Amino acid sequence: MATAKIEIYTKWGCPYCARAKALLDAKGAAYAEHDVTMGGASRKAMQERAPGASSVPQIFIDGQAIGGSDDLAALDRAGKLDALLGL
Repeated sequence: MATAKIEIYTKWGCPYCARAKALLDAKGAAYAEHDVTMGGASRKAMQERAPGASSVPQIFIDGQAIGGSDDLAALDRAGKLDALLGL
């Protein structure tokens, strides 16, 4: 099974971002982090990919919007996260 492409949009000092990254790190999943602290192109890209989303983190696995930290944790509790991550 191929490893999934994981992207996470974060802000500096965000505890939910840290929690989501810690879960991904614990799984050994590599991810690309896009910092939207100062707005700019990364924030615009996040809003285009997840219309209506204004909070962080915003997590994408293989281009699919997963949601935030709570959504990622819920997938893990349900036993569905490993399959999405390609683990």
